[in-house]
Amino acid sequence: MQRIFPFLLFLGLGVFLRRLSVFPKETDRSLNLYVIYIALPALILLKVPTLVLSRQMLVAVLMPWAALVTSALLVLMAGKLGRWSRDTTGALLLVVPLGNTSFLGIPMVEQFFGGSAVSYAVLYDQFGSFLALATYGTLILALYGKGARPGPGQVVRKIITFPPFLALLAALFLPIQPIAAACKPALTMAAGSLVPVVLVAIGFQMQLLLPRHEIAPFTLGLFIRLLMTPVLFLLACKFFGLTGTAVRVSLFETAMPPMVTAGALASIADLKPGLTSAMVGFGILLSFVSLPIIFQWIQ
Repeated sequence: MQRIFPFLLFLGLGVFLRRLSVFPKETDRSLNLYVIYIALPALILLKVPTLVLSRQMLVAVLMPWAALVTSALLVLMAGKLGRWSRDTTGALLLVVPLGNTSFLGIPMVEQFFGGSAVSYAVLYDQFGSFLALATYGTLILALYGKGARPGPGQVVRKIITFPPFLALLAALFLPIQPIAAACKPALTMAAGSLVPVVLVAIGFQMQLLLPRHEIAPFTLGLFIRLLMTPVLFLLACKFFGLTGTAVRVSLFETAMPPMVTAGALASIADLKPGLTSAMVGFGILLSFVSLPIIFQWIQ
């Protein structure tokens, strides 16, 4: 409960602040812009240059990408069958495939599996969810963001000018380690602000009561994220005879609720911010029930 309480506290603060007239209605947008332009790039510059991959840990690197493709296809199928609007489909393509595998996932893995399993969770997050946020997330924003549908050139331009993606390219391909080391205190401070700022923003725009036409996407999206995807991968691992701690931790990470930063990206692109905030907020709450169930299934 000690690890869960901060999430609930900052979500609740966001809900409370919305009721104070001193805060403008666009407060959540300003907070999200801070995350996109400062906090998230700082986290990328801080973490990505330190990543080291070994052959024994490939399952923790490959499974998040397979889970992303699977859940994205499920969302597209559900959207077509349900005749969802384009912005609803785009919103769910952001918050359903991208799980909260770091800020919630790593502490949960430590709590359920012990400290020795955390390295697998870090690999799953950094080489999977984290890179997917900067690449796949940027692509979805370019394709489904507000405005006219962009052509291929416009999509590429949006991707390469997106601040987190620029930070990712710098961290992967430029010799920035000396600069990052010199700026480490500032980067650490900025990166550390990401989770509380995003959670407050989500709470600020979170709707307790959704419009009727958004209930089905909300329910199906969380069902795909919290239960359907991990169950599909659990069955696949059993079929192929995949076992071991790395497999079990990776399966557990596929069951994490929607990523808070993905909710911020959806909001900044004006992709159903009320719906995505509700999915992130209620997803965190529901995961406290669903994760112990998934943990029992993967034993």
